[in-house]
Amino acid sequence: MNRKHDMVGRVLKISQEAAVSPVLESGMARRNIGIAAHIDAGKTTLTERMLLYTGAIHKGGEVHDGTTLTDSRQDERDRGITIESAVVSCDWVDRNTSRPVRLSIIDTPGHVDFTAEVERSLRVLDGMVAVFCGVAGVQPQSETVWRQADRYGVPRVAFINKMDRIGADFESAVESIERELSAKTAVVYLPMGSEQDLSGYIDVLRKVAILQQGVEGRELHEVELPPEWLPVLEQHHTRLIDTLADLDEILAERVIEEREIREVDLREALRRQCQLGRVVPVAGGSAYRYRGVQSLLDMIVEYLPAPEECVSVRAYPKHSETPVDLMTKVEAPFCALAYKICRDPQKGKVVFVRVYAGQVRKGDRCVQMRTGSTERIGRLLRVQSNRWEEIDQAAAGDIIGIAGLKSLSTGDTLCAPDLDLVLEAPHFPEPVLSMAVEPVSRSDQDKLSRALAMLAEEDPTFVVRSDAETGETLISGMGELHLQVLCNLCRDIHQVELHAGKPQIAYRESIRSRARARFKLDKQSGGPGQYAVVEVEVSPNDRGTGFSFENRISGGAIPREFFSSCEKGAQAAMQNGVLKDYPVVDVHVVLLDGDHHVVDSNDRAFQLAAERAVKEALRQAEPQLLEPVMKLELSLPSEVQGAIIQDLNRRRARVEALLAEGHLARITARAPLVELFGYAEAIRSLSKGKAAFSMSPDAYELVSRVA
Repeated sequence: MNRKHDMVGRVLKISQEAAVSPVLESGMARRNIGIAAHIDAGKTTLTERMLLYTGAIHKGGEVHDGTTLTDSRQDERDRGITIESAVVSCDWVDRNTSRPVRLSIIDTPGHVDFTAEVERSLRVLDGMVAVFCGVAGVQPQSETVWRQADRYGVPRVAFINKMDRIGADFESAVESIERELSAKTAVVYLPMGSEQDLSGYIDVLRKVAILQQGVEGRELHEVELPPEWLPVLEQHHTRLIDTLADLDEILAERVIEEREIREVDLREALRRQCQLGRVVPVAGGSAYRYRGVQSLLDMIVEYLPAPEECVSVRAYPKHSETPVDLMTKVEAPFCALAYKICRDPQKGKVVFVRVYAGQVRKGDRCVQMRTGSTERIGRLLRVQSNRWEEIDQAAAGDIIGIAGLKSLSTGDTLCAPDLDLVLEAPHFPEPVLSMAVEPVSRSDQDKLSRALAMLAEEDPTFVVRSDAETGETLISGMGELHLQVLCNLCRDIHQVELHAGKPQIAYRESIRSRARARFKLDKQSGGPGQYAVVEVEVSPNDRGTGFSFENRISGGAIPREFFSSCEKGAQAAMQNGVLKDYPVVDVHVVLLDGDHHVVDSNDRAFQLAAERAVKEALRQAEPQLLEPVMKLELSLPSEVQGAIIQDLNRRRARVEALLAEGHLARITARAPLVELFGYAEAIRSLSKGKAAFSMSPDAYELVSRVA
């Protein structure tokens, strides 16, 4: 179904007197969260520290050493970046109820080339931790992931990381969130000090200071707040009350009636408004130096929603555009969304799914809604980065892997046989960069095709196609790094060595004027010969209308049975032009006159004669070279608009529309494809990563300069 992508519908159940940490019937509360941020903001290190404090690992790894749990791939360790999102689980005790909470955490990439990993992760998560650098504040990719969270209606908390760095400024970072992202913030845990003086954090709601001491900051000591911090605390406490009172009716009523504002009142108000996406609780610290991570874990448990609090999600009957609410209860019929596919050497194809309703067990049968085929559930897997643990069953709210599903693709819905609903699939951007690839050894061509098909199945932003004109295999992705990583996977995982380079431009030829030509074919070879005379006229067609043929023969100069032969010959002449052998387009050919012989004229003779006559006419009709022109659609901050337009002019682009939407500008332009090689990297540099663009083939136009 072709449905316009929109924010995923969520219906939250937020009781006015709800407990801070709802508990499942099984006794274990849950949170499904993602860690997202700009590249090098410290997401992976933060995830590693969370796993350490929760006891999921016993020694914290480091990104620069290549020892972190979530960066399990060798290319991630070599580059020091996250390329593929990784799922890990751990338990943290809710300090208000003293009950454990199961955290399913997805560590996502920060590089813009791998933004699809963030996109599909946020589609299935209930909450997000947005990580910001204490020095730089909001960075380009911070805005991108924030908009992605907005698209899916994901509540979030913020962690101001790297407060131990020189130049770190917590207040400035919080202000940048409010200014750049138009978000309302509520500082819950204030870092005590910065740079080398970072020693712990202040609980703004409880008005106490917590010092972190001992190995890895595990010893938490509640101490009296130093006098110099009292004004700062009171300022944030007052601001917290004012912010929540403006949003929350229950708290506003207490303020108006001048009743006492208790700590529990603030917590409940903050939880309600955070889950509605109206306010962002904030904590600060340094993951690298083991500061403030425990406070973030407390904040996740206290303020982000549990899966069961989203009592329904939007779904569509298979043959309808009208959405309905899917009840997300364990007792409901089974329904799950496949959001990612990977391959494991032992498990084979593994499909990551988010179970939204019901339960599933090994051996159950369900319907794959895209094709209507029935699938049998193979092994159910609980994922811990690159490690798997087989489980007996999963229920609503779980994120698991399923082995043994053959026909499932990213975005597919799995349903119980008696349920006819389709869940909203993740939204993926179109690829923006292409290159040609070929195997080093010709004998590896089939092997390369299979490897590329597998990679395309796993990565929705990776597209493989064959250019019918150049014969090249073209791969398309989100940037040069993206394509480079995928080429490395072909080599390292699929054992296919390949050459990669830029694809050739598929130019075209056409004509400017009208011209006539006559060709006589007269071949005698001792037997039946070949005789045909053809006179044609060529003229330009309107751009984009292609080839057309008209017959004006009268008086029997050419017998009727050879008319189609003449048209075939004219079409053959269009395959290779007279300038540089590129295909000829937008030409009208008129068959005017000719001659024949009762014995030597035949179909082949008239085809050859017509082809030669058209070729000669093309040479006389002022042939011209055409180039492919792409339609560009750009979204960018207004402050970089001038630099982007200047660069477009340099690339022979024509700006056709410019629309201002708040602090964003939207530009529609057309530019020659040859000028757009490397454009993804160029626009990223010019806009500091803040601009997004897509391009699609539009038309062929006269070349003004050949690259």
